[in-house]
Amino acid sequence: MSTNTEIPTLDGDGMIPAYVARPEGTPRGAIIVQQEIFGVDAGIRKKADGWAAKGYLAVAPDSFWRQQPGLELDADVPEQFQQAVGYMMKHDFDLGIRDIEAVIHWIRREAGVAKVGLVGYCMGGRIAYMTAARTDIDASVGYYGVSIDKMLNEKHAIARPLMLHIPTADGFVQPEAQKAMHEGLGDHPRVTLYDYEGLDHGFAAEIGSRRNEAGAALADSRTEAFFAEHLG
Repeated sequence: MSTNTEIPTLDGDGMIPAYVARPEGTPRGAIIVQQEIFGVDAGIRKKADGWAAKGYLAVAPDSFWRQQPGLELDADVPEQFQQAVGYMMKHDFDLGIRDIEAVIHWIRREAGVAKVGLVGYCMGGRIAYMTAARTDIDASVGYYGVSIDKMLNEKHAIARPLMLHIPTADGFVQPEAQKAMHEGLGDHPRVTLYDYEGLDHGFAAEIGSRRNEAGAALADSRTEAFFAEHLG
C-alpha cells in the first residue's frame, strides 16, 4: 500500500498510516476517504486522487493498521474476501473512531483546512454514520453501510449533514435492516437517504466486478454536490 503520510493518534501512542492526495493550490475543503474491508487499495487511492483533482485535500487512513498495516485484498478472490471479513470482525470500531478524530484534528491543525468531510464504503459506510454521531465533522457520506440499523440509538447526536446511499439488493444489509434505517432516519433533519433499486453492495467500487457504472455515477454525483454545498 502506498501510504505516504503518518498521522499521530489522539493519545500519541502510535502513528496512523494514510494515503494523502493534495490538490493544486489552496484546498476548498478536506475529505477523509474511509476504506472498505479490503484496505487502502488501488480503488480507495483512486477515489482520493479524484477528490484531489476536484480541489479537495483527500486523506485515506489505514483502518487496520493495528492488526496488519498496509493490507490490500481483492474483493473478487473469495479467500481474500473472507480474510477481509475476518479483519473487520476483529476491528475495534470505537477505537477506530478515535483514529478518525485524530485525522480530523490533523487536517484542521497541521494541514490548515477547516472544513472536513468523510466518505466511507461498506465498513466505511458504518464509520461514516458513527463519525456523524460522535465527532464534529462537517459532513459525512456512507455507501452501503453495514450494521447502521443496530446503531439508531445514536441518531440524536447527528448534528451535521449525513447522506447514506442504500442499494436495495444489498446482500449484507437485509430488507428489514434497510426498513429500520428508513423508519429511524427518514425524518431526521440532518440525514438524507437515497435508495438504488436492484443494486448490490459495492456498486460504487472503483475496481473489480462489483461496480455498476450507472449507479456509481448517480451516487457519486450526489456525493459531489453534497460536499460542494457543505464544505465549499
